[in-house]
Amino acid sequence: MPRNRRPLLALTLLLPLALSACGGADSGEGQDAAAYAPEPETLQVYSAQHIEVTEAVAEAFTQDTGIPTQVRDGQDSSMGHMIVQEGEESPADVFLTENSPAMTVVEREGLLAPVDQSTLDQVRDGLAPSSGLWTPIAARSTVLVYNPELIDEEDLPASMMDLADPKWAGQWGAAPGGADFQAIVAGMLVEEGKEQTGDWLSAMAENAEVYQNNIATMKAVNAGQVPMGIMYHYYWYRDQAESREGSGNTRLHYFGGEDPGAFVSLSTGGVLASSDMPDEAQQFLEYVTGPRGQEILVESGSMEYAVGEGIASDPALEPLEELEAPAVDPSVLDSDEVLALMTDAGLL
Repeated sequence: MPRNRRPLLALTLLLPLALSACGGADSGEGQDAAAYAPEPETLQVYSAQHIEVTEAVAEAFTQDTGIPTQVRDGQDSSMGHMIVQEGEESPADVFLTENSPAMTVVEREGLLAPVDQSTLDQVRDGLAPSSGLWTPIAARSTVLVYNPELIDEEDLPASMMDLADPKWAGQWGAAPGGADFQAIVAGMLVEEGKEQTGDWLSAMAENAEVYQNNIATMKAVNAGQVPMGIMYHYYWYRDQAESREGSGNTRLHYFGGEDPGAFVSLSTGGVLASSDMPDEAQQFLEYVTGPRGQEILVESGSMEYAVGEGIASDPALEPLEELEAPAVDPSVLDSDEVLALMTDAGLL
């Protein structure tokens, strides 16, 4: 059995509290590389997804299948590039991300094995990448969080792209240094093109308040520092389900209409082509996207969307199928191009 495992029941009970303190992939430091030593004959799961959820799913998988697992925690972009650097010598059997651009970094280097069709078949239609080289495991929606004491809903921008207008200078905030926001920009890049995305980012550098992460953005809006902020939905829903200290003065606005501000980002899972346990790795992905894995996600309090066919997300959430997200093939999202554009704009 893997080391440092806690009983599944105890871990599941602790999940909502642990997640409420989590800032997502753009706030965690990940595991010290010196402290990681792969155990033999143990499925190695590199994970940039919420570690509490990943460990709960891995524990349940081991209990149900007898296959031992070991989770290495990290951040989206750094972990994706680490796998590329490790290449065929990587200890990883499975890679889980919070946002799909980290997976496409690995995909473009030819390091992924095709996902079993049985796994892809149990994911909702329209979410899987055209390449078939990885699978969604969860989803999160872009939202505009706003303070109704500072701005009425009818006065909000009609599109996220409108935030480039100088009239919104100092009126909104976001966390450009985080993988979450960078995934949103990756969707914009596909929809709007390089020139318009670059112009929007340059305007952001002039107009927007910069925060450390999504939670800091939400709290700034809640405190009245800015009227609006761009973030993912689940931070707001988690706070609303608990103390409401960071969101009690705010509401969410969904752009809809296939606007770039309605982008839905996918958490993803892939099997490394160099895996020493390829069959077990495929079994793990099938478990993550299957009924038990998706139930653990929903019950965790993470407030992310389930992507498994027939698995209901938390009832507090706006239905995923009603978000009117842009139809972006996640296989083409390019985080490296986004980083270059954001650097040119002076945001990084």
